[in-house]
Amino acid sequence: MKYFVESYGCTMNYGEGDQLSKKMRSLGHRPVASADEADIVVLNTCTVVDTTEKRMIKRMNDLRAQGKEVIVTGCMAKVQENRISIRLPDSMIIPPDEYDLFIGKVESRYGCGSCTDSFEYGNTAIIPIAQGCLGRCAYCITKFARGKLISRTEDDILNEFKDLLDSGVKEFLLTAVDTACYGKDIGTNLPSLLRKVLEFEGDYRLRIGMMNPNHLDTILDDMIEIFNDDRVYKFIHIPVQSGSNSVLSDMRRPYTVERFMGIVNRLRESVPQISIATDMICGFPGESDKDHQKSITLIRNLRADTVNITRYSPRPGTEALTLPNQVHGNVSKDRSAELTEVKNRTELDVNSELIGKTFNVLVTEIGKDGTVIARTDNYRPVGIKGNFNIGDFLEVEITDCASTYLIGTLK
Repeated sequence: MKYFVESYGCTMNYGEGDQLSKKMRSLGHRPVASADEADIVVLNTCTVVDTTEKRMIKRMNDLRAQGKEVIVTGCMAKVQENRISIRLPDSMIIPPDEYDLFIGKVESRYGCGSCTDSFEYGNTAIIPIAQGCLGRCAYCITKFARGKLISRTEDDILNEFKDLLDSGVKEFLLTAVDTACYGKDIGTNLPSLLRKVLEFEGDYRLRIGMMNPNHLDTILDDMIEIFNDDRVYKFIHIPVQSGSNSVLSDMRRPYTVERFMGIVNRLRESVPQISIATDMICGFPGESDKDHQKSITLIRNLRADTVNITRYSPRPGTEALTLPNQVHGNVSKDRSAELTEVKNRTELDVNSELIGKTFNVLVTEIGKDGTVIARTDNYRPVGIKGNFNIGDFLEVEITDCASTYLIGTLK
């Protein structure tokens, strides 16, 4: 049968979507380019915020109207099974903690196909290294979907990395719900894994996934050493979530703004080119105007390369749902708009400082109108005009920029 894996949400979910596709292929089913062409759609869901949940529900309704066979996976399959069953009563629902049963369940319903084509990995591969996390954030539904930390063994990850490297992959994204937690449940840690990965020779690039500040802090010295390897992108995603310590406390985020900035400053001192990405939630219950202004101040002082702004969304079963002093939606919307304006100005200013500089970049995707998108050594996206191949390394000069990307020309 023809299948299509349709993933939403975080890098982790996309990586798992790739793994599910390999499992479908191992059963002899044939991948196609779109859900419209498929007999079976693997809907790999996200439900991190209310707007995403509504998008998932609309998509389920669309697939039902098209008469598609649907396998629902991802976070919604774990925490909102009833909402799925109402819309897709005949669907197969397989949550993340049952992915080891995926092949058996699919084979029992759909049998095996006859496709014998080899799996094409492409230039970029996502490698999930752990399920779950050690956090207890008051707003997070993902912890219910993903559960406690369950790390993959180093040997398992290294074998997958070697297979991908041998197949020609040049860009690797190692990811988890909180990558910094890796190994704490099996007697190892993230730096140990990364050192073993980097024993493999080759001209490739490694991007390390999101790390919460409190867990990053415990391995910071080792991570600084690893970031100084030429094959590791000088890029780090550290979500701060608020510029107010009182809001962070209410969120159950076990660090302060000062501790967060201490980590950032240490990274910048030791890895001068490092690119900082962070996340902020606005409108969390109890957030005052003063708290909001502290978040604005933090964005200006931090001068991050990327700030992702999200409006607080009440999620079923979370502690934050029952907190007093819920922020009105209109207030949250206005605060989000103000934060976005400040962060866009700041990001443009940060990017402008790179004009005239030269970078060695890796072409990672085909762009629009005769362009390609490449990544600098610190993972900044660069648009380049020209006919280049994915996987090419180029030397480019930055000639212009927007707030979210750079523009370069071949040297």
